[in-house]
Amino acid sequence: MSKYRLNRLFNAQSGRALDVAVDHGAFHEHSFITGIEDMAQTVSTLVDAGPDAIQLTLGQAPLLQSVPGKKKPGLVLRTDIANVYNDPLESPLHSIHVPDAIEIAVRLDAVAVCVNLLDLPGHPEVREQCIRSILALRSDAERFGMPLMIEPLVMQTKPGSGGYGVDGDTNKIVTLVRQARELGADLIKADPTDDIADYHLVVQAAADTPVLVRGGGRVDDRTLLERTQAVLAQGASGIVYGRNVIQHPNPAGIIAALMAVVHEGASVDDAVALIGGTR
Repeated sequence: MSKYRLNRLFNAQSGRALDVAVDHGAFHEHSFITGIEDMAQTVSTLVDAGPDAIQLTLGQAPLLQSVPGKKKPGLVLRTDIANVYNDPLESPLHSIHVPDAIEIAVRLDAVAVCVNLLDLPGHPEVREQCIRSILALRSDAERFGMPLMIEPLVMQTKPGSGGYGVDGDTNKIVTLVRQARELGADLIKADPTDDIADYHLVVQAAADTPVLVRGGGRVDDRTLLERTQAVLAQGASGIVYGRNVIQHPNPAGIIAALMAVVHEGASVDDAVALIGGTR
């Protein structure tokens, strides 16, 4: 079944998308909500900046969908809650999906839903929970024509702490992306590889499933834009950036720069010039 909702996610001219993730409050980690304490103001700022989509939880999605008019960004709805980002870690670890998430997404007029596929060393039970969630969501997603974005995240223990961080190992990312494809993803949201020149292998593993590249932790503007340019050149269909946008001193400026790279093929220098203010 064709997922017509994706026509509201991907730009008609470039065929690409910029989704700004603002679902961090779902994960019960205080550092994640820095810069988004006032969600009403955050969503208003993002709507004015005009990315292709904003990724929100079921509790915050009405802030976007109550905005009148046809031109607001599309809604990507987060459908699961996990406690794997805390430092130190809680026990036991869990990843739980909202049972009626797809029907909620339909009522909220979402363009897609997002669910994790977590690979944590020493905790295969968390990946099992994710797979069960994906299979349950997949059934309803097919029934209602709702695109399912799977987020395969390969993680590793942070040195000197009990928490987890991103593992950029190419082989591990490729393997988990391939599993996401096998599970029936309509979209895949994947981390960049440590060696960014390897990213075409991630795109290859996804086959004809569009890959949107995850932003992860904060980096400087030029690094972010260069990385964006590199993954797009290797076949990525867009980006899903959170903290690099919402914790930026000028969110509207960095969105303008990213949109220029994603949709217009702008150079990094030209994109940096669009940011203005503090870099």
